[in-house]
Amino acid sequence: MVSRNDLGLGSRMLIGGVAGFAATLAMTSVMARMHRRLPPEDQYPLTPREIVDSGAEMLDLELSDGQARDLTIAAHFAYGAGCGALIALAHPRIGKRAGALAGASVWLASYLGWIPMAGVLKPATQHPARRNLLMVAAHLVWGAATAQGIRELTLARETMLRSGPERDAVRAATRAAS
Repeated sequence: MVSRNDLGLGSRMLIGGVAGFAATLAMTSVMARMHRRLPPEDQYPLTPREIVDSGAEMLDLELSDGQARDLTIAAHFAYGAGCGALIALAHPRIGKRAGALAGASVWLASYLGWIPMAGVLKPATQHPARRNLLMVAAHLVWGAATAQGIRELTLARETMLRSGPERDAVRAATRAAS
């Protein structure tokens, strides 16, 4: 049996990507629920949609509202999967607390780093405090859920997905005889 420390880079990236993708659903749920609780003046579209709208404008793309919503979902989940893959590469046995910290680090690197540096959005220091708290909380949830997903998928790979006697599979010889 391959131990968690012996997983190849491809396996770690796959596990982390799937975990990050799945954790993005938990994150999105938290974001939607917290967004409804913001004061009316802060209930404008959250940053994933703002990023898509700003990026489309930078690329001179005309998107319908429906296209922008779909692209936002796709981009948000793809980013979650990509960041999850990076976390699994860096730490294949990450715990929930370290995962939450990794989620906060993703927020920090994104909202105070590459996003404002690329001219996509203003830095988070210029966003309303309640919206920042919402996004930090959502990233903490994402990180913890990603870490748990990495652990669960690694365990599944080591147990229920390992090779062994297959008693229920129909083999080619059996199919040919039928």
